[in-house]
Amino acid sequence: MVDRRLLIVLAVVLVVAGLALTNALFIVDQTEQALVLQFGQPRRVISAPGLFFKRPFLEDVRRYENRLLDFEPPPEEVIVSDQKRLVVDTYTRYRIVDPLLFYQTVNSEVAVRARLSAMVNGSLRRVLGNVTLSSVLSHDRPVIMKQIREEVSEQGKSFGIDVVDVRIRRADLPEENSQAIYARMVSERQQQAAQYRGEGAEAAQTVRANADRERIVILAESQRNAQRVRGDGDAESIRVYADAFGQDKEFFSFYRSMQAYRDALNGRSTSFVLTPDSGFFRFFEKPGGAAGKEALPGVKAGSP
Repeated sequence: MVDRRLLIVLAVVLVVAGLALTNALFIVDQTEQALVLQFGQPRRVISAPGLFFKRPFLEDVRRYENRLLDFEPPPEEVIVSDQKRLVVDTYTRYRIVDPLLFYQTVNSEVAVRARLSAMVNGSLRRVLGNVTLSSVLSHDRPVIMKQIREEVSEQGKSFGIDVVDVRIRRADLPEENSQAIYARMVSERQQQAAQYRGEGAEAAQTVRANADRERIVILAESQRNAQRVRGDGDAESIRVYADAFGQDKEFFSFYRSMQAYRDALNGRSTSFVLTPDSGFFRFFEKPGGAAGKEALPGVKAGSP
């Protein structure tokens, strides 16, 4: 009976010792940092990873990330210095560098996100309120983001966090302004297109008129040159014919009469009304072509 009670007591002691040992040991991961609390009061900060001990059932461990954390607040509508409204979408990256101060001021990541949202929103309105819309959309944008980041980082030190970066992801006009600007842009582009079409039509008409005028001039010059060349050719032809036929006038007369016979007698029923003394068919009467004249060279008198 005594041995049984002893075993029970020993078992209870072992269970309590196991629970106490389990509660006394804790592991800090390399991506974490820990804060040991006793009844809600901070006792020590553990920044290095490893296996650590704490008072069982008296102390508690609060773990925080030591990696970069992202925070994306909702888009905010701000007014720049030239009274233009912008919907700005940002994101923030921060790191918990002082777990004790972080625990004492905000306690949790949920609470620090609300503080960050207010800080980013306030800095965004202050900085963008001093610049114009063209500056936000130009190469000055990195300078603006740097100024916002420095302001938020300075404010974040009081919460034990280091704000590494604040970026403007998008900066758009509100929907109603965007539609109005888009409609105005369409109207301006249509007006510009109509102007370009009008200028193009005017230029095309000018080109056509110049081309027609040049065509008429070229045709006139070509016809003039052709007439001159044709006249020179006809004159040369007449001269050649005159020189050739001038060497034998009887042969020229005979040749011209043959051409006249060919032109006059080419029909099937040709009728002539001639006087008895007409000389049109003189070459049919005598070989010489006329009475009292010598016969053509190579043609004997009296030959048929």
